[in-house]
Amino acid sequence: MGYIDITGVEVYRGSAGDTSPVIYVIDSPEHPAGLAAMATGRAATVVGVPVRTWSAALTPWEAAPLRRGTPRFAGDAAATLAELRETVVPLVEAQTGARRPAHRAICGYSLGGLFALYAFTHDRIFSACACLSGSLWYEGWVDYLRELPFEGAGKYAFFSLGKKEPKAGAPIMHSVLDNMGQCADILRDRGCEVACSIGPGNHMQHHRERFETGLAALESFLA
Repeated sequence: MGYIDITGVEVYRGSAGDTSPVIYVIDSPEHPAGLAAMATGRAATVVGVPVRTWSAALTPWEAAPLRRGTPRFAGDAAATLAELRETVVPLVEAQTGARRPAHRAICGYSLGGLFALYAFTHDRIFSACACLSGSLWYEGWVDYLRELPFEGAGKYAFFSLGKKEPKAGAPIMHSVLDNMGQCADILRDRGCEVACSIGPGNHMQHHRERFETGLAALESFLA
């Protein structure tokens, strides 16, 4: 495969067995989220989906890098979503027996959070998403989402952010809180149920707490 490391996909079966809802978590092989611990005892099946090149696989279009000397964002999210939908989801769900589209969600952190929202709004196989410290500062994203034909009735989106995140990083990243609010409003206007959470710390802190809160929110909706 191109963007997803299929050999690294991990499935943590939910306590409801074959009837468990499935939460697909976008993960990084270099900096894994530690899903084994976070999935323990959950009703939902949690699936770790590692992507090979973070800045390429998860971005919706090409954009300038945040720092001089680093690669441009490549904008290959559409190809990654196609791999997820056409290969990973059927493979996982053939193993778990969870074949009901209304019982799928997608979750991610940072650029993974941006991709989770992208996938959620582009593919009806997902009825919920968790965008955790999502890179919603991405150039052109809010305007793109506003123009996107998306029907949100019966769906759910959870957003979270550390309270220090709008004050750190490259100048473009300072818009992340305002952009999160705009994204939430856009989805609400389309009939989607939306929840937002502001927690402690910056982008590099409290990863596990944000993941656990996001997974719990998705489980509650999917139940």
